[in-house]
Amino acid sequence: MKIEMISFGKIAEFISNQKIEVDGIADTDAFKQYLEDRFPALKGIKYKLALNKNIVQQNTEITNQATIAIMPPFSGG
Repeated sequence: MKIEMISFGKIAEFISNQKIEVDGIADTDAFKQYLEDRFPALKGIKYKLALNKNIVQQNTEITNQATIAIMPPFSGG
């Protein structure tokens, strides 16, 4: 499965925007585990995922060619 990762804020300092090919990742919970295994610094940071421009509130299925944004906490204003 091909996934485009986009990162923001301090997360972008250690995860660059990239297109990756992964197998065995069917949902956002599995993707979070993949990220935290590959980038251990994420374990100590609160962050949210957005799947195809929608913020993920619960475990969600990931389809091929998905775009996932990895975002640190933010507030509106």
